[in-house]
Amino acid sequence: MSPHLVSVVRHQGLPVSSPASTWAMLGRELSVRELIMVGDALVRIPRDSRGFPQPHRQLASIAQLHRAVGAGRRLGIASLREAAQLIRVGSSSPLETEFRLDIQAGGLPQPELDVEIRDERGRLVGITELVFRAFRVVVEVEGDHHRTDRRQWHRDIEKYAAYADLGWEVVRVTSHHIRNGSGVRRLHDVLVRRGWRPGDR
Repeated sequence: MSPHLVSVVRHQGLPVSSPASTWAMLGRELSVRELIMVGDALVRIPRDSRGFPQPHRQLASIAQLHRAVGAGRRLGIASLREAAQLIRVGSSSPLETEFRLDIQAGGLPQPELDVEIRDERGRLVGITELVFRAFRVVVEVEGDHHRTDRRQWHRDIEKYAAYADLGWEVVRVTSHHIRNGSGVRRLHDVLVRRGWRPGDR
């Protein structure tokens, strides 16, 4: 690896390639879709157990990924350039990134990501993965823990009821709905019913 193509940081006293440089090294190994999924994971701003953002835990910024792409010619550079344009802050899982990309490919409007939903008094009601604010539609991408964790299950039911009281419609999707395309079709129908016109972005 040419020195100008890698940024070195120290982790637990050891010199290692930075997260952004490591991502760029994967350009020859991964598809564009996979590069976006990894990139989304790197730029994500985690939240603590109370839902507060933890910016200091972000592994890389989008700007750092772009700098890694622009460091010079490398294998997979075309894929890296394409992927870098589609990486966004806010996806908390590869499944969410997959669904976001499917939404875009399906011609639907682009959602806000990782949004705090508050009531009229400013009280936090919930944090949702994908939000279409103009149409009062939220999408919940549910991994298996939403089904197997009893506390999570009860929290979800309470949150969805609170969303409904505030006029939001909740679209719930799992990996099954995402991978067979039915999630995008259902979201399309809900958005149309809530006032979106196909062709608008």
